[in-house]
Amino acid sequence: MIYADIIIDISHEKLDKTFQYIVPAHLKDVVHIGSQVVIPFGKGDRAITGYVVDITDTPSFDVTKLKAIARVVTESIPIESQLITLAGWMKRHYGSTMNQALRTVIPIKKKEAAREKKKIRLLISREQAQIELNELCARKNHSVGKERLLRELIDNEVLEWDLVTKNLQISSAVIRDLEAKAIIALDFYREYRNPVAATDNYRKKVTLNDMQQSAVDKVLTDYSNQIYKTYLIHGVTGSGKTEVYMEIMDKVLAMGRQVIVLIPEIALTYQTLMRFYARFGDKVSILNSKMSPGERFDQFERAKKGEISVMIGPRSALFTPFENLGLIIIDEEHEPTYKSEVIPRYHARETAIYRAGLAKASVVLGSATPSVESYAMAENGTYELINLEKRAAGQAMAACEVVDLREELAAGNKSMLSRSLQLALKDRLEKKEQSMVFLNRRGLMGFVSCRACGSVIKCPHCDVSLHLHNDGHMRCHYCGFDTFKPTSCPDCGSKYIGTFKAGTQRLEEIIREQFPSARVLRMDADTTRGKDGHDEILASFAAGEADVLIGTQMIVKGHDFANVTLVGVIAADISLNDSDYHSGERTFQLLTQAVGRAGRGSKAGEAIIQTYQPDNYAIVASAAQDYDSFYRQEIAYRRMLHYPPAAHMLGITIASEKLEQATGQANEIKNIIDRCNTRSNVLGPADAYIGKLKDVYRKVIYVKNKDYNQLVFIKDQIEAYLLEQKQYRNTSTWFDFDPINTL
Repeated sequence: MIYADIIIDISHEKLDKTFQYIVPAHLKDVVHIGSQVVIPFGKGDRAITGYVVDITDTPSFDVTKLKAIARVVTESIPIESQLITLAGWMKRHYGSTMNQALRTVIPIKKKEAAREKKKIRLLISREQAQIELNELCARKNHSVGKERLLRELIDNEVLEWDLVTKNLQISSAVIRDLEAKAIIALDFYREYRNPVAATDNYRKKVTLNDMQQSAVDKVLTDYSNQIYKTYLIHGVTGSGKTEVYMEIMDKVLAMGRQVIVLIPEIALTYQTLMRFYARFGDKVSILNSKMSPGERFDQFERAKKGEISVMIGPRSALFTPFENLGLIIIDEEHEPTYKSEVIPRYHARETAIYRAGLAKASVVLGSATPSVESYAMAENGTYELINLEKRAAGQAMAACEVVDLREELAAGNKSMLSRSLQLALKDRLEKKEQSMVFLNRRGLMGFVSCRACGSVIKCPHCDVSLHLHNDGHMRCHYCGFDTFKPTSCPDCGSKYIGTFKAGTQRLEEIIREQFPSARVLRMDADTTRGKDGHDEILASFAAGEADVLIGTQMIVKGHDFANVTLVGVIAADISLNDSDYHSGERTFQLLTQAVGRAGRGSKAGEAIIQTYQPDNYAIVASAAQDYDSFYRQEIAYRRMLHYPPAAHMLGITIASEKLEQATGQANEIKNIIDRCNTRSNVLGPADAYIGKLKDVYRKVIYVKNKDYNQLVFIKDQIEAYLLEQKQYRNTSTWFDFDPINTL
C-alpha cells in the first residue's frame, strides 16, 4: 500500500499541515510529488484539490480511517505543481525536510495585506454636474469642499482618492454625501507595489558585434528547434554578455514565454536593472532582500497574473511562479552567493537546471571567470561552451602590475599603499579620471603570514591555511590539525608575522590624508545598510561626484564606469589564504573581475595588485587575464586532493549546547558512514570553522566520493538513523553537498 501526504492550501503559512490519503492501485504510476489531485475531504466528502508533497509506504494513521485519492488533475497543471516537484528534488539532493524545501520554493509564507486604492467617478453627465454646481453655489454658506470636488470632476470625470483627500483637502464626509445622492461612485482596485522606477530610455537596443551575434544565434537556433540546453558563456570582462542575454530574451519573450535573470547580490541590482528595464520596460520587475514583504508578495502575484514577464533578482528569484517559463539566465555564475546558507543548502545553478527541465526551458550561465565546476561541465559536454574572447567595443584589456609587498617593506614603505599605487592615484586625480581601490575583508583575521618573505602557515595534511583562534591555536577546519601560532616565521625567522588587520575604513582615512583634495566614497557593509544604500553610492560615483571609490568585493563585480582608468587591489593574500579549498579560485575571480573594471570606456586602463605572493598561479593568471592557465593548474590541484569537481563532497554539521552530545553524535554518524561501505574518503569529525557559536558546539565531517549518488545514499542512511535515535535528541544535524565554504 502506498500513501500520499497532501497539502490543501499552498498559500497557508503552515506548509506542514498535511493530510494522508491512500494511493489507489490504478494511480500508483501517475501520482508523484507535485501532483495536483482531487480528494474527498471532511465529513461530507466534498471534492477538493490538493498537492502531493510526499509519498511513503508507512501510514501515519489508522489505515481503516484513511480515504483514497479520487483522481489526478491532468487537464491544467498549475505552477504550484512544478514548484512542489522542485521542492521534492531539493529535499532529496540537498538534504532537508519537505517543509523546509517548500518554504524555500514558495517563499511567500504569509499573505500580505493588499494595498487597496480608490477612485472617485462622476456618475451623472457633465451637464448635470454643472447644474448641480450652479444650484450649490446659489445657496448661502454652501459646502466649499463639494464645490471644489464638483469643479474637478467636471474637468476630469475620474479622480484618485488620494488626490482628492490630500491635495484638494476634501473630507471623506463630503465624498460620502455626494455618493449617497448618486452623483459620484467609488471604484475600488488592487494596486501592486512596483519597486521599479520609470525611465525614459525605453527599448534601447545596441548593435551586436560578430562574436555576440554568433552566441545569440547558437542559443536561438537550438531554441527554435525545441532543443533546451545549458550554455556557459565565457566572456572576458567588458565583452558584452548582458547584450547577448537581452537579445536572447527578446526572442524568448516574443514567443510568449517568461524569463528569470539571476544576479549574485543586491549591489548589482541598480545598474543591471536599469539596463534590462531600458530594453523591456514595464515587463521587468525585481526581487531583493531589502524589499518589504508586501513588495515581494506583490511581485509574485504580478508574475502569476502575467503582468510581468521578466524577473531579476538573487537566487530567491529562481522560484518566481511563472506559468510559461522559457529561459533562466545566471549572470556571474561563479559567485558563491548562489549557494544557500540555510537549509536546504541548494545551489541556484543546479536547481535552475532542474527547474528548466520541468518547464522545457533553456539555461544560460555567464561569467568572465566561470566556476571550476561549470567549466569542467562544459569541457565534458554537459554544458555547451560559448566564448566571447574580446571586449565588445574592441578596447584593450587593462595593463596590470603586480607589486611585491615584501620589497615595499624592505624599502621602508609600511603603508597600505605601495609606491606604484600612490603615484597612479596622484596621476588619475590630476587627469580628472576615476579610480577604484579594492580591499577584500573576507577572512580578515584568519590566516597567519610573514610580511618579510610572504609565506603562509598551512595545514600539512590539507594544503589550506591554518586558521588563528583567540586562544593562540591555529587549526585546520577540514581534518582538525592543531598547532600554536609561532612567534617568528618558520621559513625566514622574521618577527614580522601575524594577521592582516586593516579594513576599508582605515584605507579611506589613509587616502584622505594622503590626497586631501580627492573626493572619496566608501562602499561596504557599513555604508550600505539603508534600503537604497548601494544605489545611491553607485549613482553618485557614476555621475562623477567622486574621484575614488573604496570598497569590498561589492565594488568590483559587474559595474561599468567609463571614466575608471585605475583599479588598485590592496591585499590579494586575504582571499588567497582563506582556509578553504576554493581560495585560489576565489582570488583569481576577484582579481580578474577587479582588473576588468579599468579601461571600459575610451581611455586605457591600469590595475595594480599588491601581494606578498607575486608568483602564486592565481595571481599570475589574473594579472594576465588568462583563465585557461588558471583552470589547468586549479583542476590539477582538485584532482590530486579529490575536491569538487574531481569528486563530490558532503559536509555534515552536528551542533549541540553540550559538547559531549555533539561529540557523541558526530562519532555515531562517522560509524554509520563507515558501515555504508561506499569507499568514500572521510575527514573528521573535527571542530567546525567556528567550533563554538552562541554557546553551541559544532562538529563537522567531510565525505568525498566521485559518485554523487553514493553521498545521497550516505545522507539517507544518516537521516534514517536520526529519525530513530533517542540518545542525542538535543543535537541538530544538517547537510551541505559540495560546500562552497567550510562549515
